[in-house]
Amino acid sequence: MTSLIDNLLRQAEAHPDAPALIDEDYELNWQDLADQALRCASMFGETGVQAGDRVALLCPNRPAYVICWLALANLGAVAVSVNTSLIGEGLRHSIVNSETHHILAEQALFDEKRGDLEPVMEGRSLITFEDEADLAAQAASLPRAPVFDGDVAEPFSIIFTSGTTGFPKGVINSQSVFVASGYWMSRFLDITREDRIMVFLPLFHTNPQMYAVASALETGCALVIRPKFSASRLFEDAKRFGATMFTYVGTVLSMLCARRKEEDRDHAITRCVGGGCPPEVFDTLQARFGITAHELYGMTEVGGWVTGSRADAMRRGTCGVPRKDMELRVVDGNDRDCAPGTRGEIVVRPKESEVIFSGYFNNAEASWKSVRNLWFHTGDAGSFDADGFLTFHGRMREIIRRGGENISPTEIETVLLDHPKIRDVACLGVPDPIRGEEIKAVIVADDLSPSEIPAFLESRIARHMFPRFVQFAAEIPRTETEKIRREALKADRNGEIDLAGDTEYA
Repeated sequence: MTSLIDNLLRQAEAHPDAPALIDEDYELNWQDLADQALRCASMFGETGVQAGDRVALLCPNRPAYVICWLALANLGAVAVSVNTSLIGEGLRHSIVNSETHHILAEQALFDEKRGDLEPVMEGRSLITFEDEADLAAQAASLPRAPVFDGDVAEPFSIIFTSGTTGFPKGVINSQSVFVASGYWMSRFLDITREDRIMVFLPLFHTNPQMYAVASALETGCALVIRPKFSASRLFEDAKRFGATMFTYVGTVLSMLCARRKEEDRDHAITRCVGGGCPPEVFDTLQARFGITAHELYGMTEVGGWVTGSRADAMRRGTCGVPRKDMELRVVDGNDRDCAPGTRGEIVVRPKESEVIFSGYFNNAEASWKSVRNLWFHTGDAGSFDADGFLTFHGRMREIIRRGGENISPTEIETVLLDHPKIRDVACLGVPDPIRGEEIKAVIVADDLSPSEIPAFLESRIARHMFPRFVQFAAEIPRTETEKIRREALKADRNGEIDLAGDTEYA
């Protein structure tokens, strides 16, 4: 079976001088990327990293992340992707729960986190680098490490779930999961060597690792690495670096359309890929920017993604069709198939070996509970149409159940974001003794009167989707991959305004 390093060396041999990694002040071709990854593998090996060791990778978005990640793959080590914004106990949880042997960190970031990490440093080695030049200099005198010839089905990656409630779980994936993701992604999106994928979502997350990095290793296209998402600079960066596509989460696209009202086609971006793009946003992206959103459905546990909108099989409002190495069903509470058009839980199982996760690290109970009747239960609501296209209806625990109606908060958020005064919004269900749940909208806005909200929504969405409560906030709490932390908002009811009576909730 093919390894990540096999793909890396294949690209280095096929077109050694073509760009592989690009950022503000740095560009690395495929030959040099392979050389640096193998020399860094030697360096990490000399400091004690061995096959099977878990290595916490603490690094912001920069080329060094990819170099280190590939070096660990070549050693057969396990890369523990650490959320760089975590502090305190949350940060220590990533280190302790994964039973990390070594910490590999950008020096400036480690210095910033030093106080939080010191209580768990005993018994763990530390490897640091200042930047790409320092990383290369440390490894320059060492020979290239022997090319990885281990088992690609062994654990390679631990990525922690977003943890919107409680501490996150560490999802174990092998190299073969990443290879399969890149293989199918390149075919679904027709990615070629000429493409340049812009990455602005955190590299510690599944989305850029499996959608972008794995695709680049499969096809030999370049990665344009940006530190973070910026709606104001997206097209300027795309033009500057020649980006042809990017990966997304839904809120990124909604923000882009809400903040960039003018048409802009002076760029080379033709498509983007990710999850959470509402149909209205899909239409706006195409009409205003000339970009096609390839919506997919996935999560870290199921190989990053399991259905996608192919270039030759796209249906607006759906997440496309399953990969050929995956099997999907939508089931009711008794695990019986739902009829086309009927919502149920999305369940997944692989058709081929080692293309989905192998469990949660140090959490056998959660691993066991996630599988029932030999199917992985995602906890997500979905439905198939008659032609086998999947529609994602949200996390089952996030669906608002108001008076017998199932309402997706994303649908309301997408409409509200189009209000000129609203900068950000999150909708969620709050308990109600009559309807089961009522809808609350938490809004970040400039000089917005509560009475403007129902007036704006009139003729835009159905009345049963109108928020009953509104709460103004300075910001919406989100995870680093822009997922709304709805449970935090549900717990805070201070200052709610009841739009039914325009009085503060008591």
